[in-house]
Amino acid sequence: MSDPRYFNRGLGLKNVIGDEVARHYQSDLVERMRAEGFLLQAGDLTFRLAQEFGFCYGVDRAIEYAYETREKFPDRRIFITGEIIHNPGVNHKLSDMGIRFLDGARDDCSYDDLQEDDVVILPAFGVPVEDLLRLRQINCILVDTTCGSVLNVWKNVKKYARDGYTALIHGKHYHEETKATASQALKYPEGNYIIVLDMEESDLVCGFIEGTVDKEAFLARFAEAVSPGFDPEVHLQRLGCANQTTMLSTESLAIAEKIRQTMVRRFGEEETSRRFRAFDTICTATQDRQDALHDLLAQDTMDLMLIIGGYNSSNTGHLLKIASDKGPSFHILNASCMESLDEIRHLPLRSKSEVRTQKWLPNGPTVVGVTAGASTPNSEIEAVIRHLASLRGFDIP
Repeated sequence: MSDPRYFNRGLGLKNVIGDEVARHYQSDLVERMRAEGFLLQAGDLTFRLAQEFGFCYGVDRAIEYAYETREKFPDRRIFITGEIIHNPGVNHKLSDMGIRFLDGARDDCSYDDLQEDDVVILPAFGVPVEDLLRLRQINCILVDTTCGSVLNVWKNVKKYARDGYTALIHGKHYHEETKATASQALKYPEGNYIIVLDMEESDLVCGFIEGTVDKEAFLARFAEAVSPGFDPEVHLQRLGCANQTTMLSTESLAIAEKIRQTMVRRFGEEETSRRFRAFDTICTATQDRQDALHDLLAQDTMDLMLIIGGYNSSNTGHLLKIASDKGPSFHILNASCMESLDEIRHLPLRSKSEVRTQKWLPNGPTVVGVTAGASTPNSEIEAVIRHLASLRGFDIP
């Protein structure tokens, strides 16, 4: 029997809000480029657009649900637990619609302010199990936009926990999605998790398994990234690999293989088959955008790359990592970051702070590669292209 206070398949108002969503986030210019070989000429600027970019299905769905929620409950207080996606423009639009944020980043409100019959939107990243239980206890109306790719990871993490495997999650321990994913392991009494950020941290896990890393140093390094009461001597005996869906796919696969090889050296091939599991939980949209960028860069014609997206967007950051290996690349938030032909504001690779770079745009004919993270609407891509063309004195019809 369905729960009348829980919506996870929309609210039946897609046709009502469709035009408004399209007006805010779609782009005729981007569609024109798509139809014309992902290419646009503006004076001496040539724009080449990756063939997969911007909003993915999960993001489209989350935004549509949020707009449907406002339409469905015009007279109720509506909250969202945190950013619906990692795009400041989209989140600002929700604020303009009267949707309040419980994380305190935009509004002075928290879970303590909630009342029965308030409406709460759960973002595309999902929420930790304990937060969902709290919302259930308050008896809020819930609109769940959790992405299907995230739910797939949860399913596998729960299987690991049920079968006595520790979930080893490739991700950022502070990221909303990874917090929610890790909490799934704790649904079972024997459930545990450890979160590894990168290959360096996976080396520490492998080192402990093979006896070359000290327990005290290990626990100090992973203090914020393991389940309560985590004991590496016990909880690294059986491992199941998963990942934050927006991580760099090649790194996720490499980490899983490194862990497996370490288990083989420690326990032998036959025993490893009983101690190690791995499922492909990489988001197809994330993979598609990374593959499309590799294809674009393989043309070897770009003078620079613009990667558009929120600075706290993990998948956008990984696009920058891919592009930076090939040449000058700038992760920008939106069109306003290109302040002039001589100065651009951007977020460098592995940095937490925006910087300014001078003389960023070559003189003369320039080929500009463009891509965008899964939380970036086509309207922002268009704004970037039009603004850069205008800085060079060209109008795009």
